[in-house]
Amino acid sequence: MTALDTLIKSLTRLPGIGPKSASRMAYHLIKTDKSYNLALAEAIATIGEKIFPCSICGSFTETDPCPICSDTGRDRSLICVVEEPQDVLTIQASGAYTGLYHVLGGAISPLDGVGPEHLSFAKLLKRIDEGSFGELIIATNPTEEGDTTALYIRHLLKDHSEISITRLASGLPIGGDLEYADRITLARSLRGRVRF
Repeated sequence: MTALDTLIKSLTRLPGIGPKSASRMAYHLIKTDKSYNLALAEAIATIGEKIFPCSICGSFTETDPCPICSDTGRDRSLICVVEEPQDVLTIQASGAYTGLYHVLGGAISPLDGVGPEHLSFAKLLKRIDEGSFGELIIATNPTEEGDTTALYIRHLLKDHSEISITRLASGLPIGGDLEYADRITLARSLRGRVRF
């Protein structure tokens, strides 16, 4: 196997990168300045040493606790539960949320061998017991696994009546047309309708 074949094979292991995309990336790297390739290789090689999960929320960080958990200006009565660390960045980018986060590390998926014991539910319960949260926002993906995880969280917190449990709204996107909406999205939109 040549060095180019090895590079292409390595790139195809990245999520969403097929053989054609990997090949284009590899040829781009061949034509790119050597200093860029060395900087990229260095960034990849040291990522595991510099970035790790926050001991409080589980989001990726370079300092512990992470900047969000350390920020005293955040609303500590709100906690938003997400599946993966990248979900924190997505919600933060909206600029609409100023509370704390809790990263589960995935979603319950029995077919994939992921049960509640594989996710950070125990840590979530400990944070709730030790904190003074008024609302828990479930921000799991609108998938079967995300819905299962959301129901499990609601079940875990059935004895915590002091906490309001909410879920992100899901349905039609802004600027979307009804004719292009799939059945499931349209059904969710109808179930989650709000007073106008």
